[in-house]
Amino acid sequence: MAVKVDPNFVKELEDFGLKKDALKCFHCGNCTAVCPLSTEENPFPRRFVKYIQLGLKEKILKSPEPWLCYYCGDCSDRCPRGADPGETMMVLRRYLTSVYDWTGFSKKFYTSKSFEIMSIFFVAIFTGIALCLFHLPNPNLKHAAINSVWPAEAIEIADLTMAAVLTFFLITNAYRCAKFIMGDLLFKIPLNIYVSQAKEFIVHFFTQKRLRDCTDKRQWLIHFLIMTGYSTAFLLVVGFLAGGIKVIGLAWEPIKFQRDVIYPWFHPMRLFGYYATFALLYGTTYALIGRIKKSKAPYKNSHATDWTFLILLQLTTLTGIIVHFCRLLDLPIATYVFYVLHLMIAVPMLILEVPFAKWAHLVYRPLVIYLMKVKEEYERR
Repeated sequence: MAVKVDPNFVKELEDFGLKKDALKCFHCGNCTAVCPLSTEENPFPRRFVKYIQLGLKEKILKSPEPWLCYYCGDCSDRCPRGADPGETMMVLRRYLTSVYDWTGFSKKFYTSKSFEIMSIFFVAIFTGIALCLFHLPNPNLKHAAINSVWPAEAIEIADLTMAAVLTFFLITNAYRCAKFIMGDLLFKIPLNIYVSQAKEFIVHFFTQKRLRDCTDKRQWLIHFLIMTGYSTAFLLVVGFLAGGIKVIGLAWEPIKFQRDVIYPWFHPMRLFGYYATFALLYGTTYALIGRIKKSKAPYKNSHATDWTFLILLQLTTLTGIIVHFCRLLDLPIATYVFYVLHLMIAVPMLILEVPFAKWAHLVYRPLVIYLMKVKEEYERR
């Protein structure tokens, strides 16, 4: 079968952050040899540097290996040419994310700083204007009561609508990812095999356990804290705005998040919220300081979207903390102002990052690992 070569592929990847140093690779194989995650069945990253140099775009599109890499930096540290193969794999993940996105938004977000900044600015301003225009006429100015300004039911509808839209984009993009990885096998494999291996997706999504096999265990911890902190916060907002359930005696009572009820400190809602706050604050601070100091390989060649992701996440956390303390201190004006600022940061992060950028990686990686297990089981039978 003929193999197509794209002579412009290297130039295309440069828009996603590929450095000139990547072409210094002379294929000694050190990177693949030292990588604890590389196997005979799925070798990387050397093979993919070769694909890039040869312009073999189609092979990269169909390969799972870019998603099997967690960028611990071992390969980049050992590279005798300074080619930074770990960053090259990260570039491929950005590129593949843009390919999976059928809207084309991800490609513009990754390849244009001005588009990225304007997108965030537009969504933030739109959110702020909407909150300022649509509110109840007589807010409580004596006590901090968010629902006296923005009724809980309206916030719930807006929140769940946003969640549904983001889920639609993420699922459709994930479907395109599966089609590229599995090809014709996607619909040939029996459903019972997909079901039998479903735990693989769940385990890898929540634990990121493959990263623990890498030399730098701290990277796994930071990755784990950011992922679980965000997931916890997301579930609290989306799940409990819609109404979680708790049992009181024989009665069922809805648990609501972002309501004017302040739960005692030992309440599960508060405890989960405190964990999410700690995990996000610690994880993002560590990653930002690492990027400023360029302390290790994964932090030396950060793309603009890497900075944006961490900054938005940390600002969302910090403004959330301020809103929480303003409510506890019963400062109504401060609570309302910072609540608007909080949402002006959180909403752009959710809308832009979840289906189109960094957060989408948290779905693609466990999805690809899951699909590899499905394929392995199918071939075994």
